[in-house]
Amino acid sequence: MKVKISKFKVNNFLFGSFFILCCLMFTVYGCGYSLHGKASLPFDSIRIVKIENKTLEPKLQDRLYAALTEEFLKQGISVAPDAPNKLSGTITQFELRILSEKSNIAREYEVVIKANFVLTDQAGNKKEFKDLGSPFIVSFSGPGSLNELIASKEDASDNAVKDMAAEIVAVLIYK
Repeated sequence: MKVKISKFKVNNFLFGSFFILCCLMFTVYGCGYSLHGKASLPFDSIRIVKIENKTLEPKLQDRLYAALTEEFLKQGISVAPDAPNKLSGTITQFELRILSEKSNIAREYEVVIKANFVLTDQAGNKKEFKDLGSPFIVSFSGPGSLNELIASKEDASDNAVKDMAAEIVAVLIYK
């Protein structure tokens, strides 16, 4: 038994496949996105030397160190004590800003964190990155008990630190 496939069906199939491929390529590359492999990373390991906290918020440096380590690992970069590339940083600002109030009582706050970083490569060249912070507004609501307010502040601070770590890693990798 012979099956006949017409040229029309084959051409339609090829045209449809080509059209879908073009749409996919336009979606991925036409919107500013690009795909990067591990080979295109500027380095494959880094050492986080020191994170200094010049704010009054306790343990902020520890949270940033953990967030940076997690973000580097997500991007395929190992964090090792003997890595030739070194990152050091100083947290310069931690601020809670009031976003809204009702009857002279703050109802919503914004967490602002800023830091300066220095990347030293294996040749000893240094690149400075000033005033990096979370690219997003991280806010939390204030009404409720004091315990709820403190817990909300801690959660918002953790989110701001994670956002800042993602921003730092992106700046180091893609610029």
